[in-house]
Amino acid sequence: MSGPRFDAAWAAVRDVEGWMTEGQGRRLFDAARRLSPGDRIVEIGSFHGRSAIVLAHGAPRDVDLVAIDPHLGSDRGPQEIAARPELGAADAEAFRANLERAGVAARVRHVRERSQDALGAVDGPVNLLYVDGAHRFGPARDDLVRWGARVPLGGRMLVHDSFSSVGVTLALALVTVAGARWRYEGRDGSLAEFERIDLAAGARARNAARQLAQLPWFARNLVVKALIVARLRPLARVLGHRQGPWPY
Repeated sequence: MSGPRFDAAWAAVRDVEGWMTEGQGRRLFDAARRLSPGDRIVEIGSFHGRSAIVLAHGAPRDVDLVAIDPHLGSDRGPQEIAARPELGAADAEAFRANLERAGVAARVRHVRERSQDALGAVDGPVNLLYVDGAHRFGPARDDLVRWGARVPLGGRMLVHDSFSSVGVTLALALVTVAGARWRYEGRDGSLAEFERIDLAAGARARNAARQLAQLPWFARNLVVKALIVARLRPLARVLGHRQGPWPY
């Protein structure tokens, strides 16, 4: 589905700091490209703008694109939880500069609030929801439940660090594995895609089984993270972890 337009989008973010692979970027781009004029994208967790730029390149011109990130200097990477205001301010400046450089700043509305404080900043349905916010269980669950409730039937939700982060994976177990509202469509690395749908009993069991089949990959990621924390990165490479500070 993607082609030269995606190549241009990827070129625009090649030097933007972030945790999104080319395959993940292509999946985001294609999801945005399927939208219709008047639809809405909400991104939770923008960091320096890597995913927002890809979404803006993929979406039709009249799609509303909202990027929600408080830029507090917290939850910005592996084991970075505490707020650091000066770092957050620098991240917000980098985000704006990267969007300007990519030529999409006018297309993205930045809501600089925590995701659960920003629900009132967006009116109406969310046709494409991209969740890459705080990865602890509580915030991740709230994003999936409260923002996911805004996605209409046929809409899509993409979740980064699925079957990689413990908090995100536990939240998915509660919302998408045990639930009947989200059909699992597959993943690229840790970027999982879901369609909003009302699942019948049989389809619900099959949907849960497809997600539970990702648990060996999840277990592998937990081992890789433990090896990295223990400063045994060569052993992590044996398990296929070649780049980045964390598997994603």
